[in-house]
Amino acid sequence: MNTFEGAMDLQLTGRRAVITGGSRGIGFAIGRALAAEGASVALVARSAGHVEEQAALLQSETGAEVIGVAADTGDDASVTEMAGMVRDRLGGVDILVNNAAITNPGVIPDDALEAEINVKVRGYLRCARAFAPEMTERGWGRIVNIGGLAALQSGSITGSIRNVAVAAMAKNLADELGPGGVNVVTVHPGATRTRTFMNNLGRRAEAMGCSAADLEQQFGASNSIGRIVEPHEVAALVAFLVSPLSVAVNGDSISAGGGLKGPIYY
Repeated sequence: MNTFEGAMDLQLTGRRAVITGGSRGIGFAIGRALAAEGASVALVARSAGHVEEQAALLQSETGAEVIGVAADTGDDASVTEMAGMVRDRLGGVDILVNNAAITNPGVIPDDALEAEINVKVRGYLRCARAFAPEMTERGWGRIVNIGGLAALQSGSITGSIRNVAVAAMAKNLADELGPGGVNVVTVHPGATRTRTFMNNLGRRAEAMGCSAADLEQQFGASNSIGRIVEPHEVAALVAFLVSPLSVAVNGDSISAGGGLKGPIYY
């Protein structure tokens, strides 16, 4: 679904974007949004075959330049190799969307903390370090880190720690890179209708002895829009944040969960 036809000009034509975790879900939706706005896009994921197929699909759909690059963001050498490949093929990088994470099985066990931090926190930092120098050299860039609403509420020790760490890292990077024209922000999605989330919801519903539709209704009732957020709706927010129009937003965390009821964040 292309939600950007007739929209304001986000001034992304000719920009070059890297999206980790880009072969499915929110990452793929972000890739679609940026490609629809005229950006060249590198989708990055661990599976070479799948990410290349998804890149070809997106290129055919949007007419934009889209490439697929296989990399493990939990590994220093893999990120370095990926960054070199993207530069060679796109000529440089202006935008980085950090989205790669270990697939969430629904409840992240506490003993998975180190692996989660290596991929979602250190992995984000690896990618930022790989691309930020060229952004500051050109005097412009955007980095968006995809976190999660577990940063704002309890219920998962591992989920909260990794997403709070992502937000803290973004703020530090924003303070460091902002004077060089590079803005860094965090987006915290909540329940989002990705295939992974819906599969987890189905398994959870079965374990609880209720229908998936009933459980989905419960998730929807927890936010102020009354339904689960769609991936393209998160992508629309990210598309603005990676654009030149977002210059007034730097170092901040933005929730994209449909308006979590109750708590006041300020």
